[in-house]
Amino acid sequence: MTLSNASNALKKYFGYDAFRPLQAEIIEAVYNKRDALVLMPTGGGKSICYQIPAITLEGVAVVVSPLIALMKDQVEGLSATGIPAAFINSTLTSEQTRNVENALMAGYVKLLYVSPEKLVSQNFQPLLKRLKISLFAVDEAHCISAWGHDFRPEYTQLRFLKEQFPDVPILALTATADKLTRKDIIGQLQLPDPAIFIASFDRPNIKLTVRPGQRRLEQIIEFLKQHPQQSGIIYCLARRTCEELADKLNARGFKAAHYHAEVPPTQRSKTQEDFINDRTPIICATIAFGMGIDKSNVRFVIHYNMPRNLEGYYQEVGRSGRDGLPADALLFFSYQDVMVYRDMIEQGEADDTQKELKTAKLNRMYQFAEAPVCRRKTVLFYFGETYDRNCGNCDVCLNPPRQFDGTIAAQKALSAIMRTKESVGMNMLVDILRGSQRREIFEHKYNEIKTYGAGKEYTFDDWLYLISQMLHIGLVEIAYDEHNCLKVTDEGKKVLFDGKKVSLAMPQPKVKSKPGEKLPVMPEKSKSQMLKEELFGRLVALRRSLAQEQGVPPYLIFSDATLDDMADKRPFTDADLLQVSGVGERKLQLFGDAFIGEVRRFVLEKTEEGNRITGSTQLISFNLFQKGHLVEEIAEMRSISTLAVAGHLATMYERGETLDISQWVSPEERDIIQGALPMFAEPFAMKEIFEHFGGRFNYDKIRFAIADYKRHRG
Repeated sequence: MTLSNASNALKKYFGYDAFRPLQAEIIEAVYNKRDALVLMPTGGGKSICYQIPAITLEGVAVVVSPLIALMKDQVEGLSATGIPAAFINSTLTSEQTRNVENALMAGYVKLLYVSPEKLVSQNFQPLLKRLKISLFAVDEAHCISAWGHDFRPEYTQLRFLKEQFPDVPILALTATADKLTRKDIIGQLQLPDPAIFIASFDRPNIKLTVRPGQRRLEQIIEFLKQHPQQSGIIYCLARRTCEELADKLNARGFKAAHYHAEVPPTQRSKTQEDFINDRTPIICATIAFGMGIDKSNVRFVIHYNMPRNLEGYYQEVGRSGRDGLPADALLFFSYQDVMVYRDMIEQGEADDTQKELKTAKLNRMYQFAEAPVCRRKTVLFYFGETYDRNCGNCDVCLNPPRQFDGTIAAQKALSAIMRTKESVGMNMLVDILRGSQRREIFEHKYNEIKTYGAGKEYTFDDWLYLISQMLHIGLVEIAYDEHNCLKVTDEGKKVLFDGKKVSLAMPQPKVKSKPGEKLPVMPEKSKSQMLKEELFGRLVALRRSLAQEQGVPPYLIFSDATLDDMADKRPFTDADLLQVSGVGERKLQLFGDAFIGEVRRFVLEKTEEGNRITGSTQLISFNLFQKGHLVEEIAEMRSISTLAVAGHLATMYERGETLDISQWVSPEERDIIQGALPMFAEPFAMKEIFEHFGGRFNYDKIRFAIADYKRHRG
């Protein structure tokens, strides 16, 4: 199997012309029967990495997923593209399960989704051993590690896969795993020599904004006014907050619903279905919501309360903008959130190691919220990715704080870390720099190192602020498996030993927002942008109507990104529509006529209103011809030449329209003209061809012969 097969399948089933970064390399590793650990951010295209091999390889791919709702969405989405997929989980009856098993044994299924509990159960093992398995894909693989933020004990039983199926490649996929978690995933799954693929965690389409938690409701309302009719999730810490916030938003004219564990299952299910199907745009929910949703057109995520850790924050933020279009992430934070979480950790965690780990990650989350450092740079470094610039799409970059040359301050802190043999945490480091008289300092003889007391010019809080920045820009890192001790990174050593300069920001006075203060007004839009948005809105409405008829979520028909590209390209023919990103052969067959018809109606209407739209002149001539007007009549009606009208019709025919061209050029004449075309360079100059035949064929005959040649050569 080659990457050429994979590329053909990508275009045929998914409608994409090229793979995203690392997807091709991961697929090639599977083709070579290599195990792999794959880290990609939410919306980064992880599923393609196992779906394409599943389609192209012999046998069935088994996908392990802990999210039952997501299994259903994935199978529905694959079925819509013409790919045979199925799932087995607790929602199926025994008869439905038998039907799936029969289809598996008959070779009718290419992807099987199962829960980890089902996979390891005794009654499932015989079926597994009878199947020809092309690969195992372990989704949400961070759940296997106790160091991860969402540990699930049943995942640890998956180690049997490599023991019982040593020749079947295993793909472990996750969107959130730091270095320690990645190492643990490999060990838990017993992958002897896996290829490791770490895609960029950068989601440049998501604007990251962090604000203090005062006047949250007023700020949310102003935010929602700037995102009319858009789908979004508002995450809340408390169940009561979810309900109260949804009620307040509904009272202000927004359509919102709440979702949490105490809501009756039938109501929860309806709320989720209404959100997926775009009937309810705003959901106020606890963090459980969204885990099993593959909805691509979520345009914003708001955190009413600060999340517990950066893994959870970035995973939840990643539920917006999965289609690659612009999205917003707004986080409110307060120290009160930290205190609530600390109480929850103390009361709910018996394991001291886990308690210490969760507290350290909570502190890191708060430092992120307070730090005057590019948000994207901070998050990417946390996941082990170097980002040596400012993103320009977060609140810090858009309103940068005043900087100062912090090289000397950084060198003092880095030197102290090295002189303590990288064995202290942040508070102890600050006490050493400020010359504290703490008993532990004297017990470890830290008072004897050169940097003891070297930082008395800064207060304790100022040092915490500076060291947090050093942490976020990648000069130091926290070793969570070594009691949260600070370690100097390679970048930090460049500052300490090579004199590399570093800019830091000192704390700025907190500016209180004024009552009634509003967000900045959006700039006026151009005429072309307004036309595009109007067409996009009509395509969204058509998608919603078709989704209701089909009984599927709208985004499974086409994503917002596909509709956005469609509104840009305005396809008039099947060939045009296949050039739209995300339109494959199956979707063209199912929905092509409806969307092409809507685009044509829009273009014709807007042209009649006096708008200049690229490509519309050919469509207008063709539309008039379809209504029975002669070429001469069209030319007179439009005040253009008959040659121009014939050119319009030839162009539409070349692009795939049904048209009897024998009235312009006979089959015999067409064959003669086309036989000579290889003698001429493209683009064909009709005058040269006309002269080649000594005027035997007029320009209309030549034009339609060329159009037919171009139409059929591919």
